[in-house]
Amino acid sequence: MTSNSTGSISIEAYQHTLTEQIKNAADTETSPTVLGVAVGEERYLIPMNEVSEVIQIPKLARVPLTQPWFLGLANVRGNLYGVTDLAVYLGSHQMPFTLKSRILLVSAGNKIYGGFIVHSMLGIRNLSEFVPVQSAKKKQVKVMSNRQYKDSEDRLWRELSLLQLMSEEKFLQIARE
Repeated sequence: MTSNSTGSISIEAYQHTLTEQIKNAADTETSPTVLGVAVGEERYLIPMNEVSEVIQIPKLARVPLTQPWFLGLANVRGNLYGVTDLAVYLGSHQMPFTLKSRILLVSAGNKIYGGFIVHSMLGIRNLSEFVPVQSAKKKQVKVMSNRQYKDSEDRLWRELSLLQLMSEEKFLQIARE
């Protein structure tokens, strides 16, 4: 990794390293690897094979008359990605993005390109690090499995499939009603 004169790691080097770790983790099939992310105050585990890249939030082309969770389009190396505020889509309130916020890029069969903004990256994890817990019978978003886990610090994590999310009728209807 490269560092500047103050010894800190450049954002570009961090992004490159993270993208390489994602690719390497997806290649190892010995145990399920997941990407830990924070979306608002919640923690989610996303299968590594669903995330093709992690990028900083670029300038977005706004699209009028769309749902509040649809933030616009991003051109990433010639591909247009529809960018979703994942917190708002999952039913939370909109929160400001910070320097830690990132977009997870997902491609569903080269037909739909989706970008999902998360508030921070919590690292690549092995699912064996978590203990499954019984999920409470509370309202779950359809795209989330009922699988929940706790880590060694007793924090709750929810499993989330971005590919399933991208196939939902709600996700495909971005026009404001």
